[in-house]
Amino acid sequence: MKILLVEDEQRVADLVKRGLEEHEYEVTVAYDGFIAKKLVAQNSFDLVITDIILPKMDGIDLSKSIRQTNPDMPIIMLTALGTTDDKVEGFDAGADDYLVKPFAFRELLVRIKALLKRNRSTAGGTGFLLRYDELEMNLHTKAVKRNGQEINLTPKEFKLLEYMMQNPERVLSRVEIADKVWDTHFDTGTNFIDVYINYLRKKLDRNFDRKLIHTKSGMGFILKTDP
Repeated sequence: MKILLVEDEQRVADLVKRGLEEHEYEVTVAYDGFIAKKLVAQNSFDLVITDIILPKMDGIDLSKSIRQTNPDMPIIMLTALGTTDDKVEGFDAGADDYLVKPFAFRELLVRIKALLKRNRSTAGGTGFLLRYDELEMNLHTKAVKRNGQEINLTPKEFKLLEYMMQNPERVLSRVEIADKVWDTHFDTGTNFIDVYINYLRKKLDRNFDRKLIHTKSGMGFILKTDP
């Protein structure tokens, strides 16, 4: 598996690169976002690991650029910034996962394996259209429509809705959503999942009389046609 590591601190880059190579990953290092963007355009990588604060082009803009040409490439962000707003910005830019420095290398390995496994599973699927009630999702073009009206979603909003459409009319707990959509377990005290559910509600339900996303107090969230 080929990994692009984007990290401007050479000591950190060397440590991560050496650790990944010991686990038989092929690692290319870029020390700024601009070089990373060129490498992605010229090479085929299975996964990108990037810091947010980078010279020339930061990790947010790099992720947005990668998503334009490689919508399914897994991206992990490494950063010293760890607030909910910082994570939301990273995920909205296209990141699949987020690790706050300092992190345990073992945890990074777990995240990498989970994302690569999920990506292989998605690539091997045969059905590319999901439908529920008035909702339609095209997994190839990433288009989402409700009653024929196109709805623009960020990459993470798309993945959250995809999981809900794959599990309609079933209560999904915050822990399950964190595990299945983000491949991790967030602190149960966070409002992170609620933030994204609210984003989806505003885009999917606000302009329609019938609501599809419902909250089950103390249990989680459910996609269904009736309250």
